[in-house]
Amino acid sequence: MPLGLYISVPFCRTKCSYCNFASDVFSKSAYENYVARLVEDVAAWRELVTKLGCAFESAFKEPADSIYLGGGTPSILDGAQLLRIFAAVRDQFAVTTDAEVTVECAPGTLTPTLIDTLQQCGVNRVSLGVQSFVDQEAQSVGRLHKRSTVLEEIARLRQAGIDNISIDLIAGLPHQTAESWAFSVAETIATGVPHASVYMLEVDDDSRLGRELIAGGARYHAHFVPDDDATADFYQQACEMLALAGIAQYEISNFARAEELQSRHNLKYWTRRPYLGFGVDAHSMLEGTVEGRSALPVRFATPESLDAYMNRVPPTVTPVSAQTAIEESFFLGLRLNRGIDLNRMRAQFGAEFARAGSSASSPNTNCYLEGSEGPAIWDSAIRSGIEDGLLEEQGATLRLTPRGRLLSNEVFARFLTEERNKSGNQSRESTLVDR
Repeated sequence: MPLGLYISVPFCRTKCSYCNFASDVFSKSAYENYVARLVEDVAAWRELVTKLGCAFESAFKEPADSIYLGGGTPSILDGAQLLRIFAAVRDQFAVTTDAEVTVECAPGTLTPTLIDTLQQCGVNRVSLGVQSFVDQEAQSVGRLHKRSTVLEEIARLRQAGIDNISIDLIAGLPHQTAESWAFSVAETIATGVPHASVYMLEVDDDSRLGRELIAGGARYHAHFVPDDDATADFYQQACEMLALAGIAQYEISNFARAEELQSRHNLKYWTRRPYLGFGVDAHSMLEGTVEGRSALPVRFATPESLDAYMNRVPPTVTPVSAQTAIEESFFLGLRLNRGIDLNRMRAQFGAEFARAGSSASSPNTNCYLEGSEGPAIWDSAIRSGIEDGLLEEQGATLRLTPRGRLLSNEVFARFLTEERNKSGNQSRESTLVDR
């Protein structure tokens, strides 16, 4: 299977109040040292994956068909630094001629010089973190651009021949109303971009705005954040508007004008294809080995802090058991509108599909797992999801309903063992997004 490559750039001009990713504001003096470390890691990838017990030959027998430079704000690096990163990647990995090469960019950074550099790097897709086309909303969370900036830079990218552009929007920002949200969605449609991502504001203690909302405070415009019901309504409104405009939903948060314009790289996460990440808080999943034979995947992740990464703290390694692989197949595959094929899962995992997650307290329906050797958690999770209107079944295909997409985390939790639910050990890939 073709490999996906991810490179993390954890630097931003400002830290947006809603951001819960491993990025921050650093002086430009840190950029050069970080790029040097990245290039060093890319050069040493063979040694790393062998040391971690990954199947070297099977994982890399095919060239990479996606490269994703994310962050943070990769577009704040200077041209020479970007060229060094891409040169290092292409020097170490075979890359298909039609590879999808994406860079996340903040509006306001796409100067003619930078766009020229992106072309030299072979970039053919740009993801723009717009979040809102209403200037007051964007500024309230720390975005530095205006609507006019976004439109100018989209035009500039197209003039340079980069037409594969994605726009990110967030439902639930401070000051957002049904009218202002409709305006942002309508503007996204009017730009003609082939791809859009729509996220509902996450409220957790990993962001300043999230912590303020949890505490009931008013900093960061927290008292102007729409309630959960309004945010859910905004999301549904966006789904309807985009569908009417011919921009079809293919994943909980992602929409494209055609199948070939779906994010090839992010699809690797949701379909559990191999990917290899470099830099701060970069995650990887590669096939493992047992006594020379291929085995279940191995996941590993680099440190979340810049200091730890620069001080060479080793990656955290997580072997994937058969049960974990099945759980991931459910909660990642169900993110996709096309859903999952239960027959294919049964063929892939065999007897483990019936045994994994079995519990004496689970009802043995056997309506989905013919030939199972005992009650399995999947039986009750599927049945309860259908009964609650969160899942729908068509033949062997299982998918989320529109209501299920709104309550997806609740659905996914049903497919996790009690131990993993308590520990919160749901794979980060369940929420990996094209930011």
